[in-house]
Parts: sequence; C-alpha cells; structure tokens
Amino acid sequence: MSFLIGIDTGGTYTDAVLFDEEKGVVASAKSLTTRHDYSVAVGQSVEKILAESAVQPGDIGLVSLSTTLATNALVEGQGGRVCLILIGFDEKALERNGLKDALKNDPVIFVSGGHDGQGEPLVRLDEEILQHELDAIDSQISAFAVAGMFAVRNPDHERRARDIILSRDPTNSVTCSHELSSKLDGPRRALTSVLNARLINLIHHLITATETKLGDLGIMAPLMVVQGDGALILAELAKIKPIETILSGPAASLVGGAYLSGVADAVVTDIGGTTTDVAILQNGHPRLDPDGATVGGWRTMVEAVAMYTVGLGGDSDILVEKSGLELELKLGPRRLIPVSLLAMSHPDLIREILTVQSHKPRVDENFGRFAVVVGRASAHASALASAEQDMLAQLKNAPMSLTDLLARRRDHQALERLVGAGLVQISGLTPSDAAHVLGLHKDWDAGVARQAADLFARQRDARGSAIAETGEELCRMIMETVVMRSAETLLDASLTGEKTITPQMAKALLHAGKETSDHSVIDVTIRLRLPIIGLGASAHIYYPQVAAALKTSSIIPDFAGVANAVGAVVGQVQVTSEATISKTENDYFRLFGAGEPRDFAKLEDAAAAAEETLSSDARAKAQQAGASDIHVAFKRADKTAIIQGQEFLVESLLKATAYGRPRIGQ
Repeated sequence: MSFLIGIDTGGTYTDAVLFDEEKGVVASAKSLTTRHDYSVAVGQSVEKILAESAVQPGDIGLVSLSTTLATNALVEGQGGRVCLILIGFDEKALERNGLKDALKNDPVIFVSGGHDGQGEPLVRLDEEILQHELDAIDSQISAFAVAGMFAVRNPDHERRARDIILSRDPTNSVTCSHELSSKLDGPRRALTSVLNARLINLIHHLITATETKLGDLGIMAPLMVVQGDGALILAELAKIKPIETILSGPAASLVGGAYLSGVADAVVTDIGGTTTDVAILQNGHPRLDPDGATVGGWRTMVEAVAMYTVGLGGDSDILVEKSGLELELKLGPRRLIPVSLLAMSHPDLIREILTVQSHKPRVDENFGRFAVVVGRASAHASALASAEQDMLAQLKNAPMSLTDLLARRRDHQALERLVGAGLVQISGLTPSDAAHVLGLHKDWDAGVARQAADLFARQRDARGSAIAETGEELCRMIMETVVMRSAETLLDASLTGEKTITPQMAKALLHAGKETSDHSVIDVTIRLRLPIIGLGASAHIYYPQVAAALKTSSIIPDFAGVANAVGAVVGQVQVTSEATISKTENDYFRLFGAGEPRDFAKLEDAAAAAEETLSSDARAKAQQAGASDIHVAFKRADKTAIIQGQEFLVESLLKATAYGRPRIGQ
C-alpha cells in the first residue's frame, strides 16, 4: 500500500500531511520554515508525520509540494538580478504593463528583429549587436529573460537569442516568453519572463533542498509541485518555469479547503504569515483568471486560480500613520519575524535590549525592531556594495536593534537592499505577537511580545497622546484592525469585476454598519451570501469575527492549518496546448502555435491538423509532467465578425487539455 505526502513551504511554517487515498489525512505536522536551508524544516515536518503514523519511508508513493515562496517574493519585491533582451521592441515597451518598475534597475538589451502578426520576420535578428551587448553585462546577473515581437507567432528569434546566451555559458538560465504563454501582448509576456527569471534561483533551491532531504530520509517517490491553477507538475519542470508556481500555495489551499469542508460554494480565505489569499469556490470548482494571475501588483500571463492576494498576514509589519491629529494602524505588506519568535532563539539579547529601550524617556520609531540575517549569503554576495557587505558582517553573529544599526543615512539604504535581496529580515511587533499577549497563541515568548507591545503603545500623535494606554489595549486594536482588513479583503475579492457596486462602496457600507450598529433609526448592512471557509494556522482566531462583520457563517474545517499540504496531494496533473488560426491576405488559413506556422486552403483542415497536433502534444506534456491514465479534451472557439452582411473569421482559438492523476512510485 502506498501513502502520499503533501508538503507546503510558507514564509512562516512548513507543513506536512500523510495522506491515504481511502482514509484521508492520517497525520499532520508543522515546523518553522528555515530560510537559510529549506530542507531543515521539510525534514522536521516529514519526520514528525512518519513517526506519528509509524509508516516506513519505502511505503511513500508520491510527494507533492506547494509553496507561497514565489508569491511572497513578488509581494515583497525580492528575487535575483536579471537581464531582459527585447527583440523588435523600442524603449516605449518598458512603459507598458509596469515592465520598467518590475525590472527595477536591472539591465535591458534592445535588439533588431522580431516578426509580424503573420509570423513573417520583420528584419533579421542582429546577432552581432546581441553579442556586443552581452559582453558588457556584469557577472551579477542570475538569469536572462528573452521576449520577441510576435514570438508566439514565430519563436525563431527568441530561440536563436537563447542559443547565443547558452553558447557563451551553458550554465546560464534563460527564459523565453513564448514558452510561458501563447497569448499576444509582447510587453506583458516580457514582464512574465522577467518575473520567471527572477524566481528561478529561489524555487530551484527549494526544490533541490526538498529532493535532497527526502533522499536522506529514504523516500524515493516522485516529487510533484503545485502550479497556480492547482494542477500538479513534476519538480524538474517547475525548476524551469517557477513563475507557474506563483499562487501555488493559495491554489493548494483552495483545493484543500474544498476537500476538507465538503462545501461546493463558498468564499475560501487563507491567512498565512505574509499574505491573505481569497478565492471563490463555485460548484466545487475554483474560478480561474482568464487574463492571468496578478501578484504583488504585476499582471502576469500565468493561468491560475482567480485568487485575490494582499500583503496581510499574522506576521505583517505594523506601522503607525498620521490621520489628521490622530494615529492610525496600518498592516503589511512586508512580513516581519515576530519578536516573540525571535526571542525563542535569542532570549537574553532581545529582552535586555527591550528593557533598556523601555527606560528611555522618548520612544524612537525603531524601538522594538531588529535586523536578522536569514538568507543564503552566497546567493547575492557578488552583487552587494561594500556598505551592504559591512552590514552583513555586523549581523553575522546575532540580531541587532535597528536603533544601533542605522546610524547613518546610507545604512538605511544598505538595509533596504539586503532586505530586498532576501538576505536580511526585520523583526518587530506583529499580529502574531498581539495574539500571544492576548493569550490566543502560546507557541512563542509572550513576555517579550508584551514588552514590544508596551513600547509600541507609547508612540504619540500630534497632540501628544499615546496610541494606546497599555500594550494589551494596543494588541486588541491590532486584532480588530486585522479583522476589519480581512473583511475588506473579502469584499474586494468578491466584487472583482463588478460594476454595480464597487469595493470602495462596499467598504464604506461595512464601516458605516459598524458605526451605526446602535442607531435608533438607521440600519446599514452589507453581507456575503456565501459562507467563509477559513484556512491557516490562525483562522480560528480571526474568521469567526470576520464572518460576523459580514453577516455570514464561517467554516473552520479540521486540518485547516495544513489545508495547503492537503491540497497538494488531492490535485491532479493538467496541462494545455493552445493554437490559433487566422486568415491570411491571400485567403488561406494560417495555423500558429502547433509547430511552425502552416497554411491551409480550408478552415476545417487547419482545425483538424490543430486537433491532432495539440492533442498529441498535450498528452506528451502530461506524461512528461508525471500523469497516468491520461484523458484529453479538445475545444475550438471561432471568433467571427459580420461585414456587409457576410460572416468573416477573425480568429479561431484551439485548446487541448490533458489530465490525469500523478503516477505513484512503487
């Protein structure tokens, strides 16, 4: 008999479940995610479930991994330094779809070439210029992204550019835009390629670390990874296309939530350490986003669950902003290490610093905040300036208070660079700490959480009044802020694309209802018609109150805290192959996306060729992705227009979808 293991690596916890396809969840475990080496936490959680169940490593037939690391990296602006090669585009392309912002200050190479809408070359690819520009690229580049004009019509120039890059160094990582999407809109394909290239090192490290640890434990089963649409894919393919793992964790939580609750229609919401992810479940199936996943403000071309993701979690940064004369609490999007968690590994140091700061007559905004080395220093060491290397050296042995670390203006810039590179993380007061102060969590150092809360509460508004009289009062304010932000997030997600009532109107009604709850004349109400399925380790703390605010019911299923790991093992492999047909100037029908562009005299002949080629391609990709007992479904949709009373073909869209359960190792 074979058992399955589901693993979810998040920003705070790494979860694991042991799953029997007949009995369901047999055992579950959580461990703190170890960013310096992800395999440590993976090993801890897997060892716990094996020990609890007395199952032998040789009885494991499949391991499936979901992760929020790619999502978190995009939300927090982290990732490697990349070089973008644009073929046939000018600098105006950088102004579209946020491409320039996504690149930050990473280099761009513009090269002549590209194709027209019929797949014909506009001009030849200027290979000499490409070689010359590549000579000037520094050694700090971790990966390359290549996007060509109409590459989905003819990818020849993208492929040749990739070959040139690899001929210079076969170890280079190159992402071509046509391999990620078959849709038009070159700048958005370029954006998706840049984000993919930026994530490659991160996801490669996670998967490799997981594979190594599983091998050490004697588990030789195939390793699958959850994609953003909830489907599974072999780990080796996920290393090449990490962008497809954005929303992996959220997609797995949606699949897991549906399985655990048995509810077919609901709003599924998962609160983690860094983000809150919301999706709509209808008739037992998640809504998919036809326009591509949006994460961290970037609209990608990755097909994924229609997930609404915001930087709101149990470990969100808590900031104080001035609102007129008063102070207002703001949460996220950056994730901090909860100070009560940091104290578990450095108890004396953290307590002593907080005690000293508590006796200061004036409160500095950085009181109760620390800098901690968390990343793999080798990952970006060559790209660090001297000030950043000096700061890393200072933090090598132990965390430091920000008030001691940030003595000069350039220190602030150095710290931001290190945080952005994922090498250093800030620790401070978070909602998780507030939960410890209020007795809702008991995992970490509640005494230190109370010290930090007391310090934070002393911050003063423009009139000199403290934000709260006590740390405990502040913590109640924090919890209330999380509840209201969560309710607002659910309204935003539920009203996406709605024109009758906007999210802004809905949130105004939500707050008006709270303020007028005791009004003798007016009753303002807004409610969700669907129940809320609350997932995540802290779901039981927040979502009953969120449901009450939205006048609905909440469902917190058993194993809600490890729903991502459950979703990782109950999903299936699903891949698609797509093509388009359009009419040429000489009235032929040209087929794109099913190999090289081909012309047919009749539309039906082109469609038949597409069905044969795409079905075969999808089946082969599903087998390569790790599926067994494969089924293929083919769909064709013709877009037509009426011109002078006659119907003309605008475009025919063709898609073959292959699906099946993952192969179980023997």
